[in-house]
Amino acid sequence: MRFRLIASLALLFTALGSCTSGTTDWPVYQGSDDKTHYTTLAQISPENVSQLQVAWTYDTKDSFKGSEMQSNAVVIDGVLYAMSPKQRAFALDAATGKERWSFDPTNGKFTGPRIRYRGVVVHDGRFYFNYRYRLYSLDAKTGKPSAGWGNDSGWVDLREGLDRPVAGLSVSASTPGAVYKDLLIVGTSVPEALPSAPGDIRAFDLKTGAMRWTFHTIPHPGEFGYETWPPDAWKVAGGTNAWSGVTIDQQRGMVFFATGSASFDFYGANRVGDNLFANSIVALDASTGKRIWHFQGLKHDLWDRDFPAAPTLVTVQRDGKPVDAVAQITKTGHVWLLDRMTGTELFPSEWKQMPKATLDGEVTADSQRFPALPKPFARQQLTEALLTVRTPEAHAAALKIFRENPTPHPWTPPNEKGIIIFPGVDGGGEYGGPAFDPKTGLLYVNSNEMGWVLKIVPREEKSLFGAYCAECHGPKSTPVGPTLTGVSKRLNREQIVAAIRGGTGRMPAFATALGDSSIAEVAEFLMSGKPPTRTPKSVPTFLKYRNTVFDIFLDHEGYPGIKPPWGTLNAIDLNSGETKWSIPFGEYPKLAAQGLKDTGSDNYGGAIVTENGLLIIAATTYDNKIRAFDKSNGKLLWEGQLPAAGNTTPSTYMVNGKQYIVIACGGGKNDAPSGGSYVAFALP
Repeated sequence: MRFRLIASLALLFTALGSCTSGTTDWPVYQGSDDKTHYTTLAQISPENVSQLQVAWTYDTKDSFKGSEMQSNAVVIDGVLYAMSPKQRAFALDAATGKERWSFDPTNGKFTGPRIRYRGVVVHDGRFYFNYRYRLYSLDAKTGKPSAGWGNDSGWVDLREGLDRPVAGLSVSASTPGAVYKDLLIVGTSVPEALPSAPGDIRAFDLKTGAMRWTFHTIPHPGEFGYETWPPDAWKVAGGTNAWSGVTIDQQRGMVFFATGSASFDFYGANRVGDNLFANSIVALDASTGKRIWHFQGLKHDLWDRDFPAAPTLVTVQRDGKPVDAVAQITKTGHVWLLDRMTGTELFPSEWKQMPKATLDGEVTADSQRFPALPKPFARQQLTEALLTVRTPEAHAAALKIFRENPTPHPWTPPNEKGIIIFPGVDGGGEYGGPAFDPKTGLLYVNSNEMGWVLKIVPREEKSLFGAYCAECHGPKSTPVGPTLTGVSKRLNREQIVAAIRGGTGRMPAFATALGDSSIAEVAEFLMSGKPPTRTPKSVPTFLKYRNTVFDIFLDHEGYPGIKPPWGTLNAIDLNSGETKWSIPFGEYPKLAAQGLKDTGSDNYGGAIVTENGLLIIAATTYDNKIRAFDKSNGKLLWEGQLPAAGNTTPSTYMVNGKQYIVIACGGGKNDAPSGGSYVAFALP
């Protein structure tokens, strides 16, 4: 009982932050170490939320075509800390939006392409953020690099300390780490195609940047899980990374993280086995990095079913008693609920037989498990009856794609005929993660409902582009997502060369694999269509297949190929496992103007939930709105217009007795217009 009281008080103080002089912080990414997105601030209420108005706007002036800005702002003692689309770090007066300082890691030489970073860490007078492979520490008051952190320039190279050479590969931290005592614990983003670095979890000394411990997500010889991979996988396999960040239980000294798939996403002949710790929830001793427990939600992933958000620490009722637990949302629309100390499931699950692979060398898992409760928050089986009927032409276009890519089972393995992954690779759940109300036990999850089309073909080895680039982009004659159509108009030669050399997001770096001359030839091919004269010395990924189609399942006019809702907002009771309410979330403005409203849309970013009854969320990709709902029933209470989509989670805080809600308006998702502003709302 005493422990629970201490834990409860600690949770309260973490959520409140500093409360002196009418100031309440949003002190860490997503508001608190437990990732609940919960606040006790009550000045903005269901009764007055309709009166919200813009208090200030800060334009970073850093947006560019295709850029994104997913930063969840941190606010401490009246100062807001965040990042721009070009990864410029800055501090603002949280009451006025006036800039206090900024720091540009590129010294004004940002060449693109877009990079997605979701936040920063501010602790004990220091500001930690990531730019590509550099993990920086700055003085939080001045924005100047911290003396004694990492190298002489104030950064640590994330490519170092991975037990293999990865200097030519992309390693970054798209989601900020978390602090435990004197450690900064960090997960990484690495490419989802080979070559790729391993997704090790690492802890760095807060003062010096020295690496204090490492947890190998691809086990080394003698480590638990090593036998679930081929013997030499630890030397060459990649991925299995916690790109969505980590969660800390400060009182128990535990760190939790959820991992993505192993690389390459869609063909795993090079990684036969269950592939621990891919697609897993893992609990470690935060002081040492030693494994306490793990739970693998998907064995040998072939569908890019990363766990898309960090675990959420919750307390639920079982047999009239509180049980501390971990809730994990998935891209497939499920919620796993596990005992926090043991990893034991708190709802039953069932194992289901899986279809067999048809690609040479591929060995799928015989069965996978699924939670019986909570019920999925996204539809699970794509059938012809589910195809769009928006217009006859839209139905015909969707039906053609559906029949060309037969998917008789939701877990049909990738093949040369083509399949439709549903829910798609962007969920179901996404990186914003859920919000949790500790008073009611309700988990709030926004969800995408779109399919993705995937086709696998034998690899081409005759050209540099075919060997190194077609893995993700397809052949030049048939550009697919991520599309290269019109790339020479979107990016200049310098930007293309920079992307090939250094990598970005899911894309590996090719500086070492190709060299300057070959990179220049590939760039010329993309700019002018002139074929490279050089040929690859070897296939870089040692895989027989690559994907030739990888794109959202859309009709002929670019709308989802299934019936609405195309996005939902859901309230799930974690005590009972039942869904309390579910509503369509988001609109397409052009369709709404034609009378087709409340279709839902794809959405990225999470909600905040208030003790006094509100659920506040932006996230929707095309209507550029931020909304407030009655958390008890999903009724819309207010909506405000944003300059671009807010594809992140809002922050809420109080300065000088006034409560604010701030959101980064970065846009740029799925060809939506980009933006570069932070907008704060408050009552008059």
